[in-house]
Amino acid sequence: MGRVRTIQRGGSRFYIHPDRPEIKAPGVTSIISMAPKPFLPFWYARMTAELAVDSLPFVAQMAERDRQGAIDYLKGAARRYTKVRADVGSDAHDLFERMIRGGHVGRVHPDLELYRANFAEFLAAVNPELVRAEDVAWSDEHGYAGSFDAVLRVWLDDDGKPTPDRSGAPHLLIADWKTSKDTYPDVALQMSAYAHADRIISPDGQSEPMPEFNGAAVLHITPERWEFKPVRIDEEVFSFFLALRKVFDWDRDVSKTVLGRAIAKSVGGLVTGTQRRAK
Repeated sequence: MGRVRTIQRGGSRFYIHPDRPEIKAPGVTSIISMAPKPFLPFWYARMTAELAVDSLPFVAQMAERDRQGAIDYLKGAARRYTKVRADVGSDAHDLFERMIRGGHVGRVHPDLELYRANFAEFLAAVNPELVRAEDVAWSDEHGYAGSFDAVLRVWLDDDGKPTPDRSGAPHLLIADWKTSKDTYPDVALQMSAYAHADRIISPDGQSEPMPEFNGAAVLHITPERWEFKPVRIDEEVFSFFLALRKVFDWDRDVSKTVLGRAIAKSVGGLVTGTQRRAK
């Protein structure tokens, strides 16, 4: 069995089946992007307005020389911010994986030092056992795939609190690291999709059935703090993900087939005799 590759099409990520390359499964995060986000237009507007106010003289000078360039500069404020945050998140995820695998980390970039310190504190406070990391969850039944951060075994007491000495009851959790400003409800959709997939595919292409999980948890980690929160991944939550999976098919495929060519249409505006004689 070959490894799983990914491609980008129309702004969405697709996972290519390791044995049948004609099968391309949409990614979990691309499916979740089908959910409405009414706050986004306001956020985009605020980012643009803040950039304009904070760099007013620069933007004015640019506009005098290149009006379209100034417009593009302001229009790209949210995209540039998102890319910077995504780059930090990717570097932090790489750091977390090396740390939880017990690899040597050494000195890290100053931008990552506080993340490193907080993740080290999490490891000491929870003492999880890493079972899997950065593998692909694949659903043959529902046709989707996605890379999850980790499968962890943690030991919890009767109140659901971690016992770092591992004296509590073992729980197998699907886990996710989030470095955003906050944690948002759609993380439950993401993690329920992973947990309800049919199998796990490792980087070398080996496949095995998805295990039964006792639950899910998200580690929200920022330079200031960390929190390890349980996440619902039950059938009700998963049903909402499956609804978005249908919406994805509508958006990408079915919506392009529902309107046919006109079977009747206007032939142009009415031209009066007076108009014809005036020509």
